[in-house]
Amino acid sequence: MVLTRQYLRYAPAALFGLVASARGNAALVGLRGERGCCVAVPACEHVFVWDTRKVLILKGLKQEVSCLCPSPDGLHLAVGYEDGSIRTFSLLSGEANVTFNGHKAAVTALQYDHLGGRLVSGSKDTDVIVWDVINESGLYRLRGHKDAVTQVLFLKEKNLLVTSGKDTLVKWWDLDTQHCFKTLVGHRTEVWGMALISEEKRLITGSADSELRVWDITYIQEVKDPDEPESKKSKGSSPGAEENTEEDETLELDECPEERLIKCSKVGSIMREGRDRVVTLATDQTGKILACHGTDSVLEVFSVLSEEEVQKKLEKKMKKAKKKANQNSEEEPERSVELSLREEIQRVTNIRASSKIKSFDLILSPKGELKIVLLLQNNIIESYKLNLSAQVPQAVCASKITIGGHRSDVRTLAFSSDNIAILSAAAESVKIWNRSTLQCIRTMDCEYALCSLFVPGDRQVIIGTKTGKLQLYDLASGSLMETLDGHDGAVWSIALSPDQRGFVTGGANKCVKFWEFELVKDESSVQKRLSMKHVRILQLDEDVLCVRYSPNQKLLAVSLLDCTVKIFYVDTLKFFLSLYGHKLPVLCMDISYDGTLIATGSADRNVKIWGLDFGDCHRSLFAHDDSVMYLQFVPKSHLFFTAGKDGKIKQWDADKFEHIQTLEGHHQEVWCLALSPNGDYVVSASHDKSLRLWERTREPLVLEEEREMQREAEYEESVAKEEQPVVAGETQGETGLAGKKTIETIKAAERIMEAIELYREEMAKLKEHKAICKAAGKEVPFPVNPILRAYGNITPSAYVLEVFKKVKSSELEESLLVLPFSYVPDLLRLFNEYIHLGSEVELLCRALLFLLKIHFGQITSNHMLVTVIENLKKTTISRVSEARDVLGFNMAGLQYLKREIEAKDEVTFFADATDRFEEKKRKRKKKEKEKMVLAV
Repeated sequence: MVLTRQYLRYAPAALFGLVASARGNAALVGLRGERGCCVAVPACEHVFVWDTRKVLILKGLKQEVSCLCPSPDGLHLAVGYEDGSIRTFSLLSGEANVTFNGHKAAVTALQYDHLGGRLVSGSKDTDVIVWDVINESGLYRLRGHKDAVTQVLFLKEKNLLVTSGKDTLVKWWDLDTQHCFKTLVGHRTEVWGMALISEEKRLITGSADSELRVWDITYIQEVKDPDEPESKKSKGSSPGAEENTEEDETLELDECPEERLIKCSKVGSIMREGRDRVVTLATDQTGKILACHGTDSVLEVFSVLSEEEVQKKLEKKMKKAKKKANQNSEEEPERSVELSLREEIQRVTNIRASSKIKSFDLILSPKGELKIVLLLQNNIIESYKLNLSAQVPQAVCASKITIGGHRSDVRTLAFSSDNIAILSAAAESVKIWNRSTLQCIRTMDCEYALCSLFVPGDRQVIIGTKTGKLQLYDLASGSLMETLDGHDGAVWSIALSPDQRGFVTGGANKCVKFWEFELVKDESSVQKRLSMKHVRILQLDEDVLCVRYSPNQKLLAVSLLDCTVKIFYVDTLKFFLSLYGHKLPVLCMDISYDGTLIATGSADRNVKIWGLDFGDCHRSLFAHDDSVMYLQFVPKSHLFFTAGKDGKIKQWDADKFEHIQTLEGHHQEVWCLALSPNGDYVVSASHDKSLRLWERTREPLVLEEEREMQREAEYEESVAKEEQPVVAGETQGETGLAGKKTIETIKAAERIMEAIELYREEMAKLKEHKAICKAAGKEVPFPVNPILRAYGNITPSAYVLEVFKKVKSSELEESLLVLPFSYVPDLLRLFNEYIHLGSEVELLCRALLFLLKIHFGQITSNHMLVTVIENLKKTTISRVSEARDVLGFNMAGLQYLKREIEAKDEVTFFADATDRFEEKKRKRKKKEKEKMVLAV
């Protein structure tokens, strides 16, 4: 028997260096009962909840977070992902409560209704889905948009939904009838954002220009009501508004039936200062504050006047007009007096952030202070406070969350010799991290870093920069000790010599330079300090991209821009070998610990393994779907890791030329990685701003099992991409089923099928057993099925119910849709039995109605099922009536308790109010006395 070689698995250990991802949106949430005290932000596949520090991590699976929405009660957070799934998390426990699968592409918009019972989601797949949060199931899918949905809004008072999309349309949906009854087409470009203001009587839309369009919403029922007071006279457009008669003439596509519900007309525009598209447009919960931003770093804040404030302003304007008319002897000035749009929606201030804004959220405190949180592109969260009661409101930066990461992409990583410290360097700073605690222990400003190393002793580090400088830092003091001009161009690579007395650098000025460490006298101190001395130079014909020493320090490998790797003798600098075969430049390479192999990774996506004795290519491996950015051997082995622009890190065996393992976690290009000297840890850096630590476990990895798992994952992916099952008699109209077929729904259907098969077998066995007992004339013991015994010797029908109850509520319909009709008659008979006993009435009625809907034709044509359906009709109606009576009784009891509590609270409220009034009266009298004394 041939033993296969076993490898040890590397598993994800931590994600660090990330404050927030710029893909999703920020949302203010409440923890410990304090509303808006924390901010939830996407962090790759997780959600981080920050106060002044990280207080909670809502752990995701594999897909990147694309959208966040807190529930109205502040206890839950809905999270949308890139694969179209939605998970709701409890902010108290940090655990995921339920998962909704319905979208085929990334979730782009989420919104709860005002009670928090329903959740609506919009996606890149152009569909809008309404979910029942309480029942944990999908209600229906709304189709109509022709491009990605950008925003979804519930109307509180009416059962209506407004959606906007990149197809330039704003659609109004009646959720009672589940159809689109109005489409606004007054936009020439994509509608990127929407907001409802003035108690949902106005809609503001943001597009790809600098114009915020304002629409008046009139409910037809309200207009027909004779008791309704006159609407305010502020229908005029802003003096600075851009009116477009052509647009106004074609605002609605459908004119007849929808006029029964609402009328929507454009009243003008508010001009933004930004010239680019709107990225985010939102209001606070009260609707008094409106804010928006574009692709720049400026947030524009507007104040929306309430109806009382509009009326007061209008009265003031009328008085002025009357006074002016009296002076000029004019009559009836009232007709010409009206508020402009600019007066109703006033600009408060502009907030300039330190970098480009990706999203924001805001909350208005009862005291009138506005708190704004900005999620910036450069891995920073900024918090601002704005006092609206001030005469000239000025935004004050309250806090910044920055320590957790770099402002730009990390381009180089290094491990200290004791495996404890990790160095990461980007365009603006060098950070030293403690591997075990993942805390940043040093931050030092630097130029654009491209390569780095720890000086032997781990007390200093050297950074090679894009401008060609070599910077030496002292870690104890965190100061820059020395800067040398290394190359005329970028320093692309740096390598420590095996004897640890010096290092070598390769740059864009077509040369390789050799350096030695030396101790020099410091002018400010008596002690000597470390310095670098240039000793030799190797001039070449092309730019140098990477340099590496062989472990015995006899050879030096140099990767050049002409796609070749040249090997030189270190002592004489004479040419030894040329390794050619790559079609594009070699970006990375490494030499094995014994000096026998060199592996090269190229922009042509291939990795080649060469022998260093004769320079022969042992094997060429297609490694990544994009450029190979970094390559490094595991110490004391012929295994090596590669990192690619495809976001993956792969482990390879250079002896057997086999792919061992893929480390998936990064969501964008991986720029670099570093292995610890003992080979137990891998750290990687990506364009998604995250640093990830991977740890070698003691779990053996068998290649055959790994390949099998890979095939299973591919099958699951293919299942998700398959066409959805079609319901008989249903056309592809505006509405559809909310869920989608996934591997989980298929497994749930298989479990139901297996349970029914077991039920059939047990019923057949029981029949046979009765016949045997009858023939024998005595009771023969009946063998119990092991599965039923495991469930506590339950009956076969009870086992089917147990399996049915374990199907997730959000996956029930899709599981029943996959179920073949041959199992449905047995299921209907069992449903009749269960409902008659009064168990799980709500769940079974939901499943029963769905089965009748999708198999109506076959059920009605089957004479065997007529009596079953008749019995179901009787039992279902009686049991549902009983359940409704119980529910009604409980509701009446709760309402009675509510009235009792409110009556008690009112008494205490009025008592408190009287005490406060008396206190104010005493203070006022005291002040008046003091004034009189001062006057005397």
